[in-house]
Amino acid sequence: MTRMVHVGAAQMGPIAPDESRESAVARMVELLKQAKDRGCDLVVFPELALTTFFPRYYEEDIAAMDHHFETEMPGPALKPLFEAAKAANIAFYLGYAEKTPDGHRFNTSVLVDGDEVIGKYRKVHLPGHSEFDPKRPWQHLEKRYFEPGDLGFPVWRCKNGIMGMAICNDRRWPETYRVMSLKGAELIMLGYNTPDVNTSAPEPNHLRMFHNHLVMQASAYQNSSFVVGVAKAGMEDGCMLIGGSCIIQPSGEIVAQASTLEDELITAMCDLDLARMGKETVFNYAKHRRIEHYGIIASQTGVELPADLD
Repeated sequence: MTRMVHVGAAQMGPIAPDESRESAVARMVELLKQAKDRGCDLVVFPELALTTFFPRYYEEDIAAMDHHFETEMPGPALKPLFEAAKAANIAFYLGYAEKTPDGHRFNTSVLVDGDEVIGKYRKVHLPGHSEFDPKRPWQHLEKRYFEPGDLGFPVWRCKNGIMGMAICNDRRWPETYRVMSLKGAELIMLGYNTPDVNTSAPEPNHLRMFHNHLVMQASAYQNSSFVVGVAKAGMEDGCMLIGGSCIIQPSGEIVAQASTLEDELITAMCDLDLARMGKETVFNYAKHRRIEHYGIIASQTGVELPADLD
């Protein structure tokens, strides 16, 4: 049984607020065709790949944003993507906004193999704010339009490997990767929409891309896993989104990286057995983890300073 997985990171350029789902799906189908021509087994699309990044807009009535949400997967507009992937025998990750039958809203991704959704993840670490902030050049209202994910960090068997999913801001939190790694994850897929300006605090713009790669590379190494980070990039309705989509191997090295801010497919042949070395040596959890000292990580949120010493 082969452990080689040919991975495609399918970066997308901007999606205008008035661009239809059918148009976005057609762009993804074209990237999928390129992936088939290159022999890919797995393709990763971005976060919220069907719509513009609508949390930058404020609506008093949250329901006014419901047209950005999917109530079924796949809906009619998505079927060409599912059909193309099945015909090509390519599994894929897709990020989208989900509204459940009982009215909950999540920033979600699915893992699809054949024409079947085999895995679902809902974004846990929601950034931004929940009310209009007049000081920002654009809003970041994920906390208004989404609830924190309620599925934890599952993993799934796919293409002879163990795979997990995360979304955008999750990449900055080491717990994201460690929980999946403790379940055996060998490849973690992650879509993002990231502005090139930090609107919540002054920060040099170059740090946006530096931090983007820093956290994914460090986490790939510290968890001995492949990480595939895929952007929606470019000038989207006046907001510049960083690109930098990349495929990172368990050593922490980037083995493929996008060079544009447009629709672009990058690929790498990933030997999932490369994940074994770290998991069996430096990061052999069974031998080296000291969980008796880690309890604070799962029991405390904010910082608690030590009492003054006498």
